[in-house]
This record gives sequence, structure tokens and C-alpha cells, in this order.
Amino acid sequence: MKRILLFAGFVALLCNLSCNQKKETKEEEGKYAVTNPVRIDTSFTKEYVSQIRSVRNIEIRAQEKGFLQNIYVDEGQFVQAGQLLFRIMPKMYEAELLKAQSEAKAAEIELQNAITLADKNIVSKNEQAMAQAKLDQARAEVALAKLHLSFTDIKAPFSGTIDRIPKKLGSLIEEGELMTSLSDNSKMYAYFNVSEPEYLEYQSNKSGRGSNTISLRLANSQNYKYKGKVEVIESEFDSETGNIAFRASFPNSDKLLKNGETGKVLMTVPVKNALIIPQKATYEIQDKKYVFVVDKNNVVKSREIKITGELPDVYVVQSGIDETDKILLEGVQKVNDDDKINYVYQKPLYVLSHLRLKAE
Repeated sequence: MKRILLFAGFVALLCNLSCNQKKETKEEEGKYAVTNPVRIDTSFTKEYVSQIRSVRNIEIRAQEKGFLQNIYVDEGQFVQAGQLLFRIMPKMYEAELLKAQSEAKAAEIELQNAITLADKNIVSKNEQAMAQAKLDQARAEVALAKLHLSFTDIKAPFSGTIDRIPKKLGSLIEEGELMTSLSDNSKMYAYFNVSEPEYLEYQSNKSGRGSNTISLRLANSQNYKYKGKVEVIESEFDSETGNIAFRASFPNSDKLLKNGETGKVLMTVPVKNALIIPQKATYEIQDKKYVFVVDKNNVVKSREIKITGELPDVYVVQSGIDETDKILLEGVQKVNDDDKINYVYQKPLYVLSHLRLKAE
């Protein structure tokens, strides 16, 4: 009986301790961390959707009609400038050249006869001039025939990579028909659109724009290892979008970038007196961002904010709140509008120095 009483007392003690611990935990969980936005001089990275293009990318088309006799390259192959790519059956053009050469030879003989007769005053000098003109015309026909024959050999105008080859051996090729495309990927261009206010800020704040180098984020969310530079800004704004196109260049010694890829250009934009809040203090509804503002009665109210930039773990706020507002730092997914909370205030600079986690 004594043992039973001792055991019951031990169980009661454990229950009492457990209840106290649960009560303390509940009280601790009921307190939410709250902080203020803070204004600091900083810089943030702005993302722009970009189209990646080769420094040179052209369509190679046939300049003569005929049957495709030879294909000397394969798709995806790197070729040198002047390398032979295709040959269109040259027999007809060879025959035209022989015909033009024979006509030129006959014109030479006629000119020699005209010169001899003109020297003996048998024919006039006009006859000699006509013979000379006929020879010049025949020589021009020879040059034209040679040009047409040369067009049957299709060569690379510059070093680059061959794209798809749609025609196969024996195909009848029409004049102007696409044979392939050729890309010079030694350097790549990234085109991206910038709004008018951003363009004006970029142009008018050259000393404060920060580094001239920019980064490129690829479609797999990895950053390209080489930095690029903004080289060209187009001359006109798009009347429909109000944007203007920038062109940045990136080295491509590894040939990782290809014509037609997409990515995001990352440009560092310095800002003075920026209003900063932790990202985990926000939540999103239908592409709009909100925070919970704590009023003087400890009641939380949702408020929409506008974001102008993003840094690791923090947002640069354009409007919606100011540094005097107390905002809910943690537990934004646990409270609702008009909830009254108990909170623990944390200084903004302390919060910024301990950021890693997203909203919880």
C-alpha cells in the first residue's frame, strides 16, 4: 500500500511538472517577435528577363538552283571561316563557263582581225571599237559564269557552329533556300528591357550606379561564372511597353551559352536611405506582398506594400509602411487580421544580422 501511495505521488509530481512546462511553452509560443523597418544606404540586385544572342548569327542560303551533291559538315559542328559546307551539283554551271570562255576566245580573234584590217584601212576604227566592246562583253560573261559556278560551293563566311541541316543529299535546292544557320558564339549578347525611370536613373547617376559589371542567371537558376558589361542602349523607347532595350556582352570561352537561350540579367543598383524589411516578415496573395502591422493596442492589421528591390533575405520597400511602424517578424502564417497578440520587440539591426530563415 505504501508503494502504491509513493507511486501515485510520483505520477502527480510528473503531471504537475508537465503541466507547468506546457503552460510556460504556451506562454512563450504566444509571444511573437516584432521589429521596425530600418533605413540604410545599401544596394540591391535588380533582375531583368533577357534573351541571349550570338555575336553573329546568320542564315546560310543557296544562291543557285540545283541538286545537293555533297554535305561536308554535321549539325552542331564547329567550322572555320572559308570551310566548305555544301556543294550543289556544278555540271550545268561548268558548261556555262566553258561556253562563255569559248565565246570570249572567239571575240579575241575577231578583235585581232579588226585591228589588222583597221591598220590597213580596210575597215574603220569604229569596227575595231565594236570588236573590242564585244570582247569586253564576252569577258564579263566569263566572270559571271565563274561567279555562278563559285556559288555551287557554299562556304562558311566566319568561324562558328553549324545549326540544323534540313536538306539531305540529292534534294533539289531552290535559289534562296535555307541550308543551315551559323552562330559565332565566341561572345554572347544579352538583351533586356529597362523602364523609362530606371533608364533615366542609370544615365543620370553614372558615378553612383556602382560596378559596371553585371551577372547572368541561367534557366537552371545557376549564375553564369563570367561577368558581363552593358555596351549598348538602343535609341528609342518601345511605344507599347515604355521600355528601352539594353545590350550586355558576356565572354563565352566555354561555349556554354547558345543563341536563343533565356536568362535573367542581374544588375546591382545602389540606393541611399532605403527602407529595408526582412523577407520573412511578408506574405504573398495573388502576386501582392503584405505585412502585419501591430498597432498601439497590440492588434495586427494586414497592409499591402510595394517592393522595389531584393537582397538576400530582405526587401527594399517602396511604399506601404515606414520606419515608425511595428511589423510582425515571425508567425505571419499563424495570425489573422484583428488578432491581439503578445510580442517581444527586436531591434532592426539585430534582426538583420541574424537573418537566414524565410516566413514561418
